[in-house]
Amino acid sequence: MKHTPSRRQFQLSLLALPWALGSTLAHAHGEAHGKPAGPVVKEQKPWGIAAEPRQAQRTVQILMTDDMKLSPSHLNVREGETLRLRAVNKGKVMHEIVIGTSAELAEHAEMMKKFPNMEHEEPYMAHVPPGKQGDIVWTFNRPGDFEFACLIAGHFEAGMRGTIRVAPKT
Repeated sequence: MKHTPSRRQFQLSLLALPWALGSTLAHAHGEAHGKPAGPVVKEQKPWGIAAEPRQAQRTVQILMTDDMKLSPSHLNVREGETLRLRAVNKGKVMHEIVIGTSAELAEHAEMMKKFPNMEHEEPYMAHVPPGKQGDIVWTFNRPGDFEFACLIAGHFEAGMRGTIRVAPKT
């Protein structure tokens, strides 16, 4: 005999669907913004690999403001250099910095528009509440042109982005 769900079971499953889909999509990038960091996951990306704070060779402070500006908006790095990018939120709204390729950041920004409460935490991201700061410690072990941006819905489109040029070892 075939089991046919009752109308009530069907209604309950429809009610649970947005939660289930949202939960799956929200955690597609890892843990929630602002949660305590666990061990750094060192996964090679086209723009480099996560590093331990003690490995930072220099610290670059990046100011984030509510006029959708990042300062500085361009960084020059040498291949193999490990930086601590210290994102300082001088504004009154949440901002973040995410490192990546131009295409990946644009794709992620589109996803953030569709799912503005998406939760994620990766070593190449710093989600920073107003008046606070967050660090990314990253080894730029591949030469090329990359970007950093705030991907909170609307911020990327308003121009809250910068460039990173990683010069090859000489």
